[in-house]
Amino acid sequence: MDMKLRPFDFAQAAARAGLAVNGTPLSTKPAATSGASFGDAMTQALKNVSAQQNEASRLQREVQLDNPTVSLEETMVAMQKAQIGFQATLQVRNRLVSAYSEIMNMQV
Repeated sequence: MDMKLRPFDFAQAAARAGLAVNGTPLSTKPAATSGASFGDAMTQALKNVSAQQNEASRLQREVQLDNPTVSLEETMVAMQKAQIGFQATLQVRNRLVSAYSEIMNMQV
């Protein structure tokens, strides 16, 4: 196997990352308007977890009704994905509540 190594082009790598050579963002927009807000990201994450749970419930019903097109393995994997998503969401919620409590207990 013949491999040719090319020198690393920092400027090209920075441009692909959306940064100028000095590390500043190329976009002049504020960060809050360029992407989704935290609330939007949380809403989307909760919708995804809910969809995973609904899919797992649907597969469970299909297995209980002896649907030959739905396998037990597929159902178990869907249930585990839903459980992991729920546990992650629960941990995020716990961290948010903890951070809120800590901020509320700060002296001004």
